[in-house]
Amino acid sequence: MQIVRWDPFRDWVAFGTKLGRASDAPCASDCADSFGTWAPPVDVFEKDDQLVFRAEVPGVQKEELNVKIENGVLSFDGERRQASEVNEENAYRLERTFGKFTRSFTLPTTVDANKVTATFKDGILEVTVPKAESAKPKQVPIHVA
Repeated sequence: MQIVRWDPFRDWVAFGTKLGRASDAPCASDCADSFGTWAPPVDVFEKDDQLVFRAEVPGVQKEELNVKIENGVLSFDGERRQASEVNEENAYRLERTFGKFTRSFTLPTTVDANKVTATFKDGILEVTVPKAESAKPKQVPIHVA
């Protein structure tokens, strides 16, 4: 028999998760007009000498996306619009979320904000933020004394 350490907070976290799911009401028809009704998932990782932000924004057109850096904060926003051929009174189930979104990330001071690039392909927005030269590791030569 395996001994398992009891964690009293684990039950509270599970309860909070269940409660959160239970309180999620389906989005009403006016939900698309409100700001911030959904947020795309974002992966943030370090690759070589740069930070990479990769966001899933399926159904969003390139023209609907905005990427900016201001005061050390990387922000991107956009809007996913509902297809006009879907009539709500004829729909059996509408689960996809539509509307405006925004995501913001505070950048470390060790990046070069002037060399940021953004690409968009197959519903994936990828923003690459290179590290500043001063932040990159440097080899220190060892001299014989």
